Amino acid sequence: MTSIAAPSPDSSLSERHIRILDAAESVFARAGFHAATMHDVAVEAGMSQGNLYRYFASKDAIIAGMAERDRAQIAADFTQLDPAKGAVLDQLEELGRRHMTQKPREKAVIALQIWAEAARNPAMANMCADIDEAVIGGLVAAITGAKASGELPANLDDARFLQAIFMMADGFFCRRAVDPQFDAAAGADTLFAAMRGLAQVLLLPEPDEARP
Repeated sequence: MTSIAAPSPDSSLSERHIRILDAAESVFARAGFHAATMHDVAVEAGMSQGNLYRYFASKDAIIAGMAERDRAQIAADFTQLDPAKGAVLDQLEELGRRHMTQKPREKAVIALQIWAEAARNPAMANMCADIDEAVIGGLVAAITGAKASGELPANLDDARFLQAIFMMADGFFCRRAVDPQFDAAAGADTLFAAMRGLAQVLLLPEPDEARP
């Protein structure tokens, strides 16, 4: 895959752009990034290939648009986490279920393809890093507030807790992508129960424990 020029985060998407991105997700989930063609995307979107090129110059540009749309949506969702609205872990679970179980399975398939491309494409890796940064920013602020309010232990090891959440969420998406029979609701129950348990045990060592 060639280098990818992501669209400006400040640019708003028209209804036609959104329709194309939705169509591309369906095509890429079925055929994969490399096998799919611009013609396939145009057919799925119900437009001519020439008209498609007026909105996106290439498959790479479409993928960049998909990644930026996801980044903007995720950033908006996670910045709304707020201890003043109630228990942060409850809010995080509600948000997680929205993205992990209420979205169609093809979202997980696309995520897996993006991660695979990111392993060999620096531009794609940067897009993934931008999405992770948006999530981390919202989570750190929410966790800090939850610790201040007493919901979470004051000595919670934030770094390990966030690492655990990311690994569990990534594993969830991978399992949902590769297993059509995967019970997403039951999997989410397990994941969020584990998250709540880890929030109580992934603690920083006491000062005496840290001494050699």
